[in-house]
Amino acid sequence: MSTYNQTIVTEFFLLGFGNLHSFNIVFFILFLIILLVTVMGNLLIIVLVSTNVHLQSPMYYFLCHLSFSDLVLATNILPNMLGAVLYGGKKMTYLDCIAQLYFFCGTTVTECFLLPVMSYDRYLAICYPLQYSSIMNLKCRIYLSLCPWLLGYTLNSSVVLPISSFDFCHDNIIDHFYCDLFPLQKLSCSDTSFVELEVFLFSLPMFVGPFGFIVATYVYIFLTIFRIPTSTGKQKTFSTCSSHLIVVGTFYGTLIAKYMIPSKGHTLLISKIVSLLHTVFTPLFNPIIYSLRNQDIKMAIKKLVHRCHSK
Repeated sequence: MSTYNQTIVTEFFLLGFGNLHSFNIVFFILFLIILLVTVMGNLLIIVLVSTNVHLQSPMYYFLCHLSFSDLVLATNILPNMLGAVLYGGKKMTYLDCIAQLYFFCGTTVTECFLLPVMSYDRYLAICYPLQYSSIMNLKCRIYLSLCPWLLGYTLNSSVVLPISSFDFCHDNIIDHFYCDLFPLQKLSCSDTSFVELEVFLFSLPMFVGPFGFIVATYVYIFLTIFRIPTSTGKQKTFSTCSSHLIVVGTFYGTLIAKYMIPSKGHTLLISKIVSLLHTVFTPLFNPIIYSLRNQDIKMAIKKLVHRCHSK
């Protein structure tokens, strides 16, 4: 791919994972399977919660929103990545690249606020069980589920809009498998220091703030669990939180590694691996984690399978 030395760039070329030689078909099939499993797994969660009367609690209502968020993330990233893997690269128009960046940032910020909402739900259910139903009513559920989406797709505009006004007058080659913040900043011949500072400052309220809230709620949750007199009661109560804790750890761990550590500390390989964990494997593992560790979900799956076999 030749380099461009012009003021206006109309398309970008994603290198993906470089030249995979004879392994491109193998990796293409692998990532295609991951995409299909991710879509089916998250759709299964949404269908089960929507159709099963035993999964109508606020916890599963918020889980539906998490699954939908993972669907948006996976379908935004993986299709173009499949093309880059299969053909050794993928062309994207300038507008498509900015749109992909917008939906990626919007979904990521949405999950940053959605996971604290889920921890707040567990906090109320465990620490204030008698008041839980009155506090977490339908109006509160709708409000708490819509706010992360509104915040996610409005706050990210303050970062994506300045990037969309950058001048790209050097290479149009992005050595990545999707249009991410740092690769676009490196390609631009505009002054990107403002955006770099903005990303760092925004990461404090969008990443650190929600994560700190989750830690605080789980401190109170654990203190309440320790006061439960029986070990069976402790185990049953903790089991409702364990899946959420695993998801929180993987999600915020990859985000902190990617955006809170200065970009100079990243090698290209490490950046791609961390991005792969966040954009591909997190949406894949979330429904698996909830399905394997949640008895209600497993029972709903068994009933669905039995219903399909009986027809």
